[in-house]
Amino acid sequence: MKGRWTYLYRAVDKVGRTIDFYLSEKRDVTAAKHFFRKALKSVGVPRVITLDAYAASHRAVAELKSEGMLPRRVRVRCSKYLNNVIEQDHRRIKQRIGPMLGFKRFDYATVTVSGIELAQKIKKHQFKTGKLAGRSATVPGIWAAVLAA
Repeated sequence: MKGRWTYLYRAVDKVGRTIDFYLSEKRDVTAAKHFFRKALKSVGVPRVITLDAYAASHRAVAELKSEGMLPRRVRVRCSKYLNNVIEQDHRRIKQRIGPMLGFKRFDYATVTVSGIELAQKIKKHQFKTGKLAGRSATVPGIWAAVLAA
């Protein structure tokens, strides 16, 4: 964003399905807590959470447990190898954003990343298109139907 870093929080399950994402201007405890709350609302309580080594994420999970938003039975683990699922999924977004040479405004970046995430969900058959298209439909066809709806 105009030469400043932003951080994309992403959550995927163990088979690589995207659970949720959140674009933040800062990578701190507040942003991590906001992301975890958003992900918990959309999916529910996980059995295990795998995090990278960044301390703010671990602190956010600990605070959510102490507030009662996250049950104490949820196991938190830190493993760079288990994060490969997220990194592989994150690669698709980096490939699309790289040629754009960054964004001018944060809200434009949010909309663009949301569109990229939606396109990836459609491609991985995670977006419920219902009567919009059958299994044989192409991503551009489904995308046109989603935008028209």
